[in-house]
Amino acid sequence: MQIQSLYQEIILDHYRNPHHKGLRDPYDAEVHHVNPTCGDEVTLRVSLKDADGGPVVTDVSYDALGCSISQASASIMADLVIGKPVSEAMAISQEFLELMQSKGTAEPDEDVLEDAVAFAGVSKYPARIKCALLGWMAWKDATSQALDEEAGLPS
Repeated sequence: MQIQSLYQEIILDHYRNPHHKGLRDPYDAEVHHVNPTCGDEVTLRVSLKDADGGPVVTDVSYDALGCSISQASASIMADLVIGKPVSEAMAISQEFLELMQSKGTAEPDEDVLEDAVAFAGVSKYPARIKCALLGWMAWKDATSQALDEEAGLPS
């Protein structure tokens, strides 16, 4: 099996059997993001908890409408960030963003991105990059809001 077809299978599997889909309580922040180019939407909730090394992502739940790329990406993103310190989850998010901005030239780090390496080919198609990033941007936004709330800053 060629790597591209394996990547397509990973994306389709997460699309057909999404992880963490369905909005859950309790949560610290909720956001709604829309990709105006194609109409994909995601409502995402994040829960954080304080730990010795800083805040940790305890849960990510979402409800999404849209293409297989946006929905599979949200599923994989949630898998990757839940249970991680926010600082580590943000580093994973940055690694994914760099992969999406690579125009197909980056060699993704499978140890960091795990199933998200399946989106390497998406970076060659500018119209689809926003689809892949929709859930990730919503997660970053919700996490920032939750951290601001925790610090007593207005959101």
